[in-house]
Amino acid sequence: MDIIFKEESYKIIGSCMKVQMQLGAGFLESVYQEALEKQFIKDGIPYIREKILKIQFDGDNLKKLLRLTLFVLIK
Repeated sequence: MDIIFKEESYKIIGSCMKVQMQLGAGFLESVYQEALEKQFIKDGIPYIREKILKIQFDGDNLKKLLRLTLFVLIK
């Protein structure tokens, strides 16, 4: 199986692992979000915080929206 954006994927996963290894388990999502944002900045990973996306079904926009905590930008 080929990984799309292999280098970028490894870099993102590495940032996540750094946060997990340092903080461990048991915190609220907001703590991990803040720590991961700091790690993304350190690692030079561009991202958007709290990106809202519309969801389409059968050509129509649904009322519900998808809220992404962190949306990583890949060139």
